[in-house]
Amino acid sequence: MEKSNRDNIVLLFDYFNLGSRDLLASFSNAGYEIKAVCINDEGFLPDNVENVFEYFLGDISGGNNLAKPLYFNQIKVPEYWQISGNNNSGSVHDKSKERGRIFYQEPKNKRLVKVVDWLDEDGVVKASDHYNKYGICYGRTIFNKFAKKVSKSYFDAKGREVIVENFVTGDIILNYKGVTRFFKNRTDFVVYYMLLNGFDKKAIYFNSLSIPFFVSNALPQCEYRKCDILFWQEEMGKDIPGNMQLILDGKAPRCNRIVVQNNPSYERLSKVDGAKNIVSRLGFIYPFERENLGRKEALICTNTQEVEKLQELIEALPEVKFHVAALTEMSAKLLSHEKYDNAILYPNIKMSTLNGLFARCDYYLDINHEGEIVNATRQAFIQNQLLLAFNETAHGLCYTAPENRFDAKDFRKLIYRLKELISDRTKLKKAVISQQKYALTANPAEYDFN
Repeated sequence: MEKSNRDNIVLLFDYFNLGSRDLLASFSNAGYEIKAVCINDEGFLPDNVENVFEYFLGDISGGNNLAKPLYFNQIKVPEYWQISGNNNSGSVHDKSKERGRIFYQEPKNKRLVKVVDWLDEDGVVKASDHYNKYGICYGRTIFNKFAKKVSKSYFDAKGREVIVENFVTGDIILNYKGVTRFFKNRTDFVVYYMLLNGFDKKAIYFNSLSIPFFVSNALPQCEYRKCDILFWQEEMGKDIPGNMQLILDGKAPRCNRIVVQNNPSYERLSKVDGAKNIVSRLGFIYPFERENLGRKEALICTNTQEVEKLQELIEALPEVKFHVAALTEMSAKLLSHEKYDNAILYPNIKMSTLNGLFARCDYYLDINHEGEIVNATRQAFIQNQLLLAFNETAHGLCYTAPENRFDAKDFRKLIYRLKELISDRTKLKKAVISQQKYALTANPAEYDFN
């Protein structure tokens, strides 16, 4: 195998999640002409990412690259059945009996069909139809009477069955170019795909210790060195994952490098035995959208009324305009804050309005309890908003610098920090730079792995 270069790398993802998107974008921004491959897919991958299963389906656009996803009321149903929906999901009814449930692709408010579950007489799911970004049903999952997955079939654009994956036995049957092939598991199936495309001769960069790691181990070894790299993007638990330990012990056939992409995990991994020459730290080349302009406006996104110390913050910082947004209705408790001149509340906010608030505000307060909505801390970070949080509510620990995180009982420290930043643009600028540094913001020169 030739030495790794900018045209000799395959990015192998298990899922095309946020970390996968950031890694691919970072390589692209660093000038790489790179092949990106994803094992799991829900039909909406970008054009520059190839799905292993869909590779064998041929042109899944049906010959129409301009085709669009199905709108929720465009799915085919028997005559007289009714389709209804809201901004979260849809349903299919035969009079008063529910026959189907419609699940949307994100963002859900566009109501684009991703999956339709079909129900039996008892309301238990019996099958799921999977739709892609061209509005074509490319897959069907079959369930048993206990609503457990049994198998999934993949179809070409003409509806012909090409692949069947058995979830009970784990095996896969492939009908491709007139030949039927059997694989005992996903690893063997992906290895076949990699060999078929000559990717075994390239360096494999992966961000998962499951199937991508198994594939790396199963491919023929590099001729003169270990060329594959694990990009670790997850949080670390108490114990080192067993598969990662194989790399640290030098027992992985092709991989002897671990690039850690968040600070907390790096601090943990860099201290383990064997890490010295294997573990390194590298972030992403983030697509920042603007500079922080120092405007005295703060954004809070929540779908719960429990927003930590909201009243205290509003009262202590009359010079700051607080924008509180929710995708749902707001409780009377939360709406009561409208009595303050420096607070604006947005129940049932539209995404266009929310996007405008991300562009308008220069501070983000990660102080809502329960789950995070709209990847808010990530969006705030990309907008170069200065993030502040309580430790009890923080959702974006990888983006929020430690000096901007406080215990809720010490909320006055957060107030003091915010006062300090809004009154001194130099300190604010330094705080934004510190935030970027903590999140391991990288530059193209750092993406050199030769």
